[in-house]
Amino acid sequence: MKNCKLSQMLVLCISFFCFFLSTQARRHNHKHKHTHPHKPSYISQPPSPPPDSASPPEEATNPNNSFSGVFDVRSFGAVGDGQTDDTEAFKMAWDAACQSESAARILVPRGFSFMIQSTIFTGPCLGGLVLQVDGTLVPPDGPESWPKNASRHQWLVFYRINEMSLQGGGVIDGRGEKWWNLPCKPHRGINGTTLPGPCDSPVAIRFFMSSNLTVQGLKIKNSPQFHFRFDNCRNVHIESISISAPARSPNTDGIHIENTNDVQIYNSVISNGDDCVSIGSGCYDVDIRNITCGPGHGISIGSLGNHNSRACVSNITVRDSIIKETDNGVRIKTWQGGSGSVSGVTFSNIHMDNVRNPIMINQFYCLNKGCTNQTSAVFVSDILYSNIRGTYDVRSSPMHFACSDALPCTNLTLSEVELLPAVGDIVLDPYCWNAYGELQTLTIPPVSCLLEGVPRSLLDNDIEHC
Repeated sequence: MKNCKLSQMLVLCISFFCFFLSTQARRHNHKHKHTHPHKPSYISQPPSPPPDSASPPEEATNPNNSFSGVFDVRSFGAVGDGQTDDTEAFKMAWDAACQSESAARILVPRGFSFMIQSTIFTGPCLGGLVLQVDGTLVPPDGPESWPKNASRHQWLVFYRINEMSLQGGGVIDGRGEKWWNLPCKPHRGINGTTLPGPCDSPVAIRFFMSSNLTVQGLKIKNSPQFHFRFDNCRNVHIESISISAPARSPNTDGIHIENTNDVQIYNSVISNGDDCVSIGSGCYDVDIRNITCGPGHGISIGSLGNHNSRACVSNITVRDSIIKETDNGVRIKTWQGGSGSVSGVTFSNIHMDNVRNPIMINQFYCLNKGCTNQTSAVFVSDILYSNIRGTYDVRSSPMHFACSDALPCTNLTLSEVELLPAVGDIVLDPYCWNAYGELQTLTIPPVSCLLEGVPRSLLDNDIEHC
């Protein structure tokens, strides 16, 4: 009898144990069943600047961290007081990270300001590399503080890098005011004239002969000259950055690209004293989307063909963007005497807010009155303007197509363009010179000056396309 009771108790215990395990397993599985995947949105969100501060990664709280693959610049001797020269510490951190065979991160921690002199960070590196800027980077403060033997053309240069991300919630401050006020700058002289003296000013950040690049989340401000410049680069992705400089700061282009292809510039805010984005010769496959631009000089292709050079630009798209309080909106500018072509350009879904020249093609671009007329030109064709609306500054015509006498612009297409004066109710007429194209819809103001068909000068001559 006792054995029977013991057997019953044993069976009961085993049953209870199995039931407990089953219950825990169900609870464990329950935690992982109810995930909430979000379908990607195909509607562009309004552009906005990145947040004022980003939460520092875990590594930032440990100056002598032992996390694998993280290289904190303070571990290499950087002080971060904004005055001590931390250049050598950054170079040592770069060299160590660059030699890492696995993905490496150089950490610029939050809460510190690091002063760096003009420096070239060179690759190629053994693995992918992240430069995580959560603190502040600054150069020497103006021309007088700039080392005599350092380049005055550039500050931070990344050369021959493949697969790099420049990211973070920090600030890169070019401290450009003393450079802008050099006597040689145009706004310093009487009536825009310049005064004698040295005039070199450094580009803040330059990527040269590099590929597979990402720039994300940063604030870049007050560069002495261009904020970003990409030369001979491929596969560049720029996302959610803020670029700012005063409206009168000279030559402070936000992003300039030259001989660079496969470029995406998305969801960013750019305000400065020159072009928000400028696209130079040798660029193709460029997509610009969801940008807020202004003040400044707008978004420009060019200037192209300077000094009788050959320029080739193709497959450029600017879409879903806002341009406000700028000298120009979307512009193509070329010098007389050049060669090559600009083709396959789309400007789509753009809102203009009090822009002086919302739509412009200028094939007579010249910085002074001494430019002579020349017969050769960069050929401009296949340009689409679609759904461009808003207001313009009444000092200029809302649409300006000034095309070459020898090589007129062709295949200009306008669809759903509505531009009204920001002040008053007098609508100015568009300006056309040797511009050929078509209207897919009625425009405001009406465009009656576009010529139809193909100009005879193109039928009688072989045009050298790129």
